[in-house]
Amino acid sequence: MILTDREIKIAIARKLIRIDPAPDHDVALTSTALDLTLDPQIRVFKDNVPGVVPVIDPSVPGFNSADVIGQLTDKRKIPFAGYELPPNKLILAWTREYVELSVVTRIAARVEGRSSLARLGLGVHVTAPTIHAGFKGPIQLEMINHGISPILLKPGMRICQLIFETTLGTPEKGYTGQFLNQTKLVHA
Repeated sequence: MILTDREIKIAIARKLIRIDPAPDHDVALTSTALDLTLDPQIRVFKDNVPGVVPVIDPSVPGFNSADVIGQLTDKRKIPFAGYELPPNKLILAWTREYVELSVVTRIAARVEGRSSLARLGLGVHVTAPTIHAGFKGPIQLEMINHGISPILLKPGMRICQLIFETTLGTPEKGYTGQFLNQTKLVHA
């Protein structure tokens, strides 16, 4: 079941859901979601070199997506004036908020775009909306501008929303994937 604003407030107050910095409930909460904001750190994919087309093969033994991302992107900080995301450009970004969903709370979440930005062409995740029970860290966003005009991204702007759900039972194990505790892991 999806948590409503009332249940989200209660879960945060009881520390079943941890969000740091704490959200402003008057601004961040809607009836069934919690808005998160954009961290100033982003990774911008390098432009292709003419005649060179990199091929990524995730099936290679020992493949590590964080290493590949480090090679294919440049670390940048969004200036106060903002970063213009051009059409058809993919970047990696993070939420400013650190999110923790303990396994024992039976709460998981989905990160989704905000409709006001989606209608301009901004996608905030590429087929990866699940925030598993046991997740700890800022949420990495795979952002792409599908629109026809550049979109100005500014640090601290409301960029996505979390929809919290209760699981049918307590998982045997929590999230243990490569993005656990990714706090600044790929930022560094």
